[in-house]
Amino acid sequence: EDEFSDERAEILEEAAALKKLAADYMYPEVGVTATDATLFGRNFFNRPSAPETEDMEDVEERARVLAEAAALKKSAVDFMHPEVGVTSAGGACFGRNYFNRYSAPETEEDEFADERAEILEDAAALKKLAAAVKGANLPSTKSIKLSSSDQNVGATKKSASSVHLFGLSEGVF
Repeated sequence: EDEFSDERAEILEEAAALKKLAADYMYPEVGVTATDATLFGRNFFNRPSAPETEDMEDVEERARVLAEAAALKKSAVDFMHPEVGVTSAGGACFGRNYFNRYSAPETEEDEFADERAEILEDAAALKKLAAAVKGANLPSTKSIKLSSSDQNVGATKKSASSVHLFGLSEGVF
């Protein structure tokens, strides 16, 4: 009997432990009761009365995110309520732009001014050359018509595809 009694006691202990686990599972509203003295230790880092500590990176990131959220909120309000209008109190907002106003004289950028000067120089040189050519006594040139076969075009009609060359002297061909 002794050998069966020890075994019977172990089986009854296991059955009682299983019954307790089943009751804890089936009745969660009962709560957990603890009797071990080591379970009552304090966590000095996460307790409610502990002073909160944060890294400087987290603080700066939080401030940046909150500032961005405030700017987005202001933009959304400005967009959704155009009847509010724009208000400004900065002194720079009331200044005048003396360069882009309608009554200001037009100014050119340096790149365009340089390019304009070059074009005007070229035009003046071409005008001089044209005057020199016009005033020069060059021998007159005779205009002749040549067909594509380099023959004088007479009274006979040629095809529309014949080539007409003007201003060439007869000695060239």
